[in-house]
Amino acid sequence: MKLSGLRFEPQSLTVHVGDRIQWLNDDLVPHTATAADQSFDSGDIAAGQSWTFVARKAGTFDYACRYHPMMTGRLIVH
Repeated sequence: MKLSGLRFEPQSLTVHVGDRIQWLNDDLVPHTATAADQSFDSGDIAAGQSWTFVARKAGTFDYACRYHPMMTGRLIVH
């Protein structure tokens, strides 16, 4: 998963329980990946840094960047 151009790429990702998802910040400013239901929160991901999350439960998780709320994504876990 890439954070680039003030977007999550891809905007929607489908994975399985137990999969690891890595968000890599390819922008010049910090971002977060913060679930709307608070089930995960990356904290600040600095430019050039990454954050890895392990999907532990099934569901659909909408998330956004706390700094740039127009940056939205969806994680679908089967």
